[in-house]
Amino acid sequence: MPALAPAPTLAAPCADLLTSFASNVFGYLPRSDQRRWASAYLRGLLTAQGKKTIRQIARASGAPEAAHQALQQFISASPWDWTTARELLAQEAAARLPGPVWAMGLTVIEKRGDHSVGVHRRVVPESGRTLNCQVAIGLFLASDSRSIPVDWQLLLPDGWLADEPRRSRARIPGWAAEQPAWARALDSADRLSTPWISRRTTLVADLCVGVDPVRLAAQLTARGRDFLIEVRPSQRVAAHRARPAGVVPEGFVEAQQLLRLAGLRHPHPLGSDHSGHGRRAAVRSSLVRLPGGGPTSHGGQRVHRLFAEFLPMRPRPHRYWITSLVDHRIADVVPLTHRAALTHGAIRTLENDYGLLDFEGRSFPGWHHHMTLATAAYVYDHLRHDALDHQAAA
Repeated sequence: MPALAPAPTLAAPCADLLTSFASNVFGYLPRSDQRRWASAYLRGLLTAQGKKTIRQIARASGAPEAAHQALQQFISASPWDWTTARELLAQEAAARLPGPVWAMGLTVIEKRGDHSVGVHRRVVPESGRTLNCQVAIGLFLASDSRSIPVDWQLLLPDGWLADEPRRSRARIPGWAAEQPAWARALDSADRLSTPWISRRTTLVADLCVGVDPVRLAAQLTARGRDFLIEVRPSQRVAAHRARPAGVVPEGFVEAQQLLRLAGLRHPHPLGSDHSGHGRRAAVRSSLVRLPGGGPTSHGGQRVHRLFAEFLPMRPRPHRYWITSLVDHRIADVVPLTHRAALTHGAIRTLENDYGLLDFEGRSFPGWHHHMTLATAAYVYDHLRHDALDHQAAA
């Protein structure tokens, strides 16, 4: 097997940090060649310019020209478990993020042909086009300043799950057919809970994830996990108590109608404008029940809070949210919506700078191996920046 040469594009202190990081995250791999190629692939993702193909990664890692074949074997065919690496990455992220929440984000990976695992035609609202693509849900830990990925789940349409020869060629395991990708992401949040992350840590999800908010809320409620989920203005909700009596129609109405008729107003600071004066928005909220919410253990109806933020100079809110955090101050809940925006920004960075969109293999394990290493590259860069900031402050 070709020997690895040191990457010339990393300064010595950064190279030492990368070596230590790779050893911490991938040191569990059973074979020395697997550990060596994991480090090389990680180095290549961090230093390759442009599209992160296997050949480009091999060249940027400092490996011999023929090493791309060994790297291809390591990613697409070598039988190594990616879940341990993701658990270690979650611990790294949790140790660096104050007060994190879980956040879900979605990435659309455009593909040619129909052989890449999970590829299908899908209408993508953001682009307004129908794309031939893979779709993945990412699980992130998000603080008030940054969002770090820790897990990925690939959406597998029925056309893949029902086609046994196709599944066999892509090496899709049986457990991948048991739950939708978003439900597996919730299982990951349970599994990745650490001494730094409570099992009740709030989960934030917006409409971009493409999950039915009522089903998602029910699943999270069953897990005893708090949540903040974006809903459409047309989402059906029922007022917990009409205020004032008779203003809101009985039964389920649209979220936008309920807040317009009976939402309580809360002032909410937005920060300062260019003149230094504080800007304020108005938040309307109401306690509501969701369709099929079911009773609590005490026999009452399960209650959530619906709210929307009205920005200055905008007569209508553009985003509505449902949360289980009914006992928290609205001023503490509204800022959590920003974690969704941070997560989308992190996904764009992963796509543009860390090769999230660039895997060219066809197998299910290969896809997960690549996504794990792209995630590790992103986490390492945060660790590196933290270390440089600490040195500068010393």
